[in-house]
Amino acid sequence: MSEFVQTDRELVEAVRQGNRDAARLLVEKYLRGCRAVALSIIGETTEAEDVSQDAFIYALERIDDCRDPARFGAWLRQIVRSQAKNHLRHAKVRRTEQLLDDTATSRTESPAAAAERSDLRVRLIRSLSTLGEAQREVVLLHDLEGWTHDEISERMGLPSGTVRSHLHFARRKLRELLGDFAGE
Repeated sequence: MSEFVQTDRELVEAVRQGNRDAARLLVEKYLRGCRAVALSIIGETTEAEDVSQDAFIYALERIDDCRDPARFGAWLRQIVRSQAKNHLRHAKVRRTEQLLDDTATSRTESPAAAAERSDLRVRLIRSLSTLGEAQREVVLLHDLEGWTHDEISERMGLPSGTVRSHLHFARRKLRELLGDFAGE
């Protein structure tokens, strides 16, 4: 099975026939983007990873429900969004802000530098949460995951100009909120 010539439609059809390699290729293709979508809604890395993995399992178990296999990515993104929103709705205990796995200082990093980095992470998470869902998703997919404007446009079902606009305004707001950390 060649990774480079298979379309989403072909991969979905192969998964429907029980091909595990096709399922693996879909996971490799979309898991990072799913994490970014979940992170844009949840705002916490570990929980976003859990939700995106659960959404992938859900999607693969219900692959027959995907009406348009050529648009598997859009269908999967909708599942991720839905599961992320359900996750937030069902959270009973208010979670504390986590410092994204790097709370311990390294041997070469001073305590002051570690504290500043931790403060930046907390401010970045708070700043991202002030963006609208579409802006947050676009900026994370583009700047964190490295997707192109056209890839985001296709996957989100938005015109390329709208994606560029969301990215522009999201970055501008983040610069305003994080200006003192950016050396301004």
